[in-house]
Amino acid sequence: MPELSHRRRLLVLAICCMSLLIVSLDNTVLNVALPAMQRDLHASTSGLQWTIDAYTLVLASLLMLAGSTADRIGRKKVFMAGLVVFSVGSLLCSVAPSLELLVVFRMVQAIGGSMLNPVAMSIITNTFTDARERARAIGVWGAVVGISMAAGPLAGGLLVQSVSWRAIFWVNLPVGLAALLLTLRFVPESRAPKARRPDPVGQLLVIALFGSLTYAIIEAPDAGLARVSPFAVIAVGALLALLRYEPRREEPLIDLRFFRSAPFSGATVIAISAFAALGGFLFLSTLYLQNVRGLDALHAGLWMLPMAAPTFLCAPLSGRLVGNRGPRLPLLIAGTATTASGVLFAAFDAETSSVTRFLCYVLFGIGFGFVNAPITNTAVSGMPRAQAGVAAAVASTSRQLGQTLGVAVVGAVLASGIGSSSYGHAFVAAARPGWWILTGCGLVVLVLGLLTSGRWARGTAERTADRLQSAEVRQVVGAS
Repeated sequence: MPELSHRRRLLVLAICCMSLLIVSLDNTVLNVALPAMQRDLHASTSGLQWTIDAYTLVLASLLMLAGSTADRIGRKKVFMAGLVVFSVGSLLCSVAPSLELLVVFRMVQAIGGSMLNPVAMSIITNTFTDARERARAIGVWGAVVGISMAAGPLAGGLLVQSVSWRAIFWVNLPVGLAALLLTLRFVPESRAPKARRPDPVGQLLVIALFGSLTYAIIEAPDAGLARVSPFAVIAVGALLALLRYEPRREEPLIDLRFFRSAPFSGATVIAISAFAALGGFLFLSTLYLQNVRGLDALHAGLWMLPMAAPTFLCAPLSGRLVGNRGPRLPLLIAGTATTASGVLFAAFDAETSSVTRFLCYVLFGIGFGFVNAPITNTAVSGMPRAQAGVAAAVASTSRQLGQTLGVAVVGAVLASGIGSSSYGHAFVAAARPGWWILTGCGLVVLVLGLLTSGRWARGTAERTADRLQSAEVRQVVGAS
């Protein structure tokens, strides 16, 4: 890809951030609309889980395929295709006549979404080649999540209150069209020097692993362990087969050599934990505010501002800290704030008081604001630029898998605790185990932030990058 001017690089960053905005908006807007969907479509708690997890599950399953495909056939082409499919899926969601079709159309959305975030991050990585400039760009990228968290609940609440929950999907259409036209005009095409071959077996194993695991968790409270046990067995079998099959391929879907880098492995687990906390947090908060406290969608959206504003403010600060001092400090702040928020909810019933609920939302927003930049920067900075799409896709997959598992596990715990009781009487007690799970996610971020940002960990990253670079050179020489 040719070297771009500073102004052109900033324009490319803005276009890529537009794609992140609509994908992130879709999650935050949808959470506010869950109670309205529940009433209109007569959905159970598991049905609400599927409206979220159908989207994140497909994203998690296809992100690595999208990243490697973009590296092979061209990042701009795949990015534009993703914008088209995502916009069409949004339109279909807005007219879905039933819960089942809404879930299907959410999956269509996710197919398009899988072509956006990892490909956009790969474009950013190849556009901003200076390490500090790239870290700052990733900080801006993370700030867009904060914007979506701030604008999403407010916009969603206003649309649900004044029009219908269906209107929340209309927001994606003008943004998607604008991003498509700007990409066509201003984003240069780029691809990896050596194309990676498809890995259909690995892709099927990933789908089997993620799909069966999520199904087993969500349906366990209603269907019982006996009926979901076969799906748990499928998940374990798919994982074992993946670990055995992928190292034998010359160009696997998941290059397990990446995980020899302690920072990369740590960033993957941190991403799963942080986004599991986010998914569970939004799910519990939305249902509590509307179904227990009786707030309408707009006022429930306003209650998300104490979380969204710190995320927006802390994300670019985190990017600058990563660029200047490395990932340790942002990760320590993120882990500490997230853990403190979870403890207040789990041990002190913080949601029952407006003051403590406000404090917990602020703490969670600080934690989530600081965690994104070190995850992304660690995932892509130590890898050869030719594999930036795959490395970024692994990081994005970890995020979506975490959010999928967070909603699945916390929703299953909530459904088991409530049973046939009313939300008002049983919600706080039923949600307490879920808050402890989110506390554990914060502790994982804190501990791994300490362990994977030291000198030993950086040494493993350097050795891994050298091996990957040497392997690339040998492949290119062998091909020629």
